[in-house]
Amino acid sequence: MAKIIVTIEADLEDLIPDYLENRRQDCQAVLQGLKNGDYEGIRVLGHTMKGTGGGYGFDAITDMGQTLEEAAKQPDPAAIRSVVSQLEHYLQAIEIVYR
Repeated sequence: MAKIIVTIEADLEDLIPDYLENRRQDCQAVLQGLKNGDYEGIRVLGHTMKGTGGGYGFDAITDMGQTLEEAAKQPDPAAIRSVVSQLEHYLQAIEIVYR
């Protein structure tokens, strides 16, 4: 798997592991939301990712959050699953460089 290099401000180093773990948990929460038909909960998770990703230096998470939010509004289960798959791949592939 090709690594995705993400450069993050060094002052965020202590916060990043928990932030990324929360995003992993979000993937599971979204899949559970799909099973339960909780599109509003999925929309809120997407909105949160959209709002926080860039602040931590993860612009891709912001983009995925926006897509997830929009897919939940439709609702579009296939698009939601696609975003979860993309996010899971991203979380496995990232390599963080602190500056």
